[in-house]
Amino acid sequence: MYSRIAALAGTALLVATATACDNTDAWVDAAPAKGWPAQYADAANSSYTTAAGADALKLQWSRSVKGSLFASIALGAGEYLAANAQTAAGCSLMVWEYTNIGRQRWCTRLVLGGGFASPLFDQFDNVYVGQPGTMLSFPPTQWVRWRHPVIGMPLTPRFLGGNRLLVVTHLGQVQVVDAHRGDMIGSAVDLVQGVNPTDSERGLADCQPAGPRCPIAAAPAFSSSTGLIVTGVWQPNAPAATLSALRYHAGEDQVLTPEWTSDAVKSGVLASPAFSDDGSTVYINSRDGTLWALNAKDGTPKWSVPLGFSPQTPPSVSPGGLVVSGGGPDAKLVAVRDNGQHGDVLWRRDDVNPLCTPSQAGPDIGYSVIRSGDKGLALLVFRPGDGHTVNTYALPQATGWPVGISVATDRRVVTATSDGQVYGFDPA
Repeated sequence: MYSRIAALAGTALLVATATACDNTDAWVDAAPAKGWPAQYADAANSSYTTAAGADALKLQWSRSVKGSLFASIALGAGEYLAANAQTAAGCSLMVWEYTNIGRQRWCTRLVLGGGFASPLFDQFDNVYVGQPGTMLSFPPTQWVRWRHPVIGMPLTPRFLGGNRLLVVTHLGQVQVVDAHRGDMIGSAVDLVQGVNPTDSERGLADCQPAGPRCPIAAAPAFSSSTGLIVTGVWQPNAPAATLSALRYHAGEDQVLTPEWTSDAVKSGVLASPAFSDDGSTVYINSRDGTLWALNAKDGTPKWSVPLGFSPQTPPSVSPGGLVVSGGGPDAKLVAVRDNGQHGDVLWRRDDVNPLCTPSQAGPDIGYSVIRSGDKGLALLVFRPGDGHTVNTYALPQATGWPVGISVATDRRVVTATSDGQVYGFDPA
């Protein structure tokens, strides 16, 4: 009897040991840093973070990149920020310590022309960023981890899960890349035909104003819930930009397949699309000043809401379906509630002019950079539920236009302007 019990105990020990020694390599897979790892916060372009925002702030520091900025600041897993600047000389890609009054950690010079795309941080503080013709990754120091050739300028990259990186270029090439090695997984998909593969800078000047010579001028959106990738595409000789969707197949030989194209937005789509939290809906601006909600499964319209202005940036989307309109020269602050088959304007602020995409930090706090006086800019803190102003903070010596607002997990807030001035706020 004793030997039988001992044998059973030994078997149980072997099973427990085998279970304890299961492969746990997944923890080393690259994944987005918590908080605000890239432009528009996450792969869905939600401009939303679950970190509860601070309603009272204090400006701690400001400094210049000594050049221009056309994409928002990326925040890493710890204390770092990354800026993809366009500078006349010296460094252009910069990594600073945003918790240490913006002290520079390292910088390097990239091939210029792609400042409308932001860097991306993973949870290990590796940086992923593009330059015309190349996708690059840097470790927490300035030495290159890997380089991967592409056709065109990579837009803001996105993580697909399983250590895979989505790379979409302004000329319509779409690839899935191993985030550790920089190798392409499967085959590339070309959304635009007839592209000269040796001219990765063609049409770059048209990307910032979203003109027809730049086929894909804004970052794609990816829904991890559905595996769908959606991007705006202005095909050659087409009257306006339309939407194209691809499906990502994790673990299969052909990782990307076309899903649908939609010209439902007749006046043309503008800025990046954004997904709902469950991935069932795609929100997109039109050039005639309408906010559209489309079925993610086929690109057909669900509803549309005329805004009375044309946002130049995508909306911010909360998990509960609160959509706050994007910004622009003539924009107003408008919140629309997605009620399924129709969108209802929850509130509207015609007294403020938001100039960039608002950022929502939890259910109770939103941030926007607004026009203040004739030429000034200010950071607005507001309640997403009713649009009520909580606080307003001037941005000293701010010129140009704001490029976005990034919110860290510790409730710090970083914003920047096109003229290269970066501002760091702490919770007060």
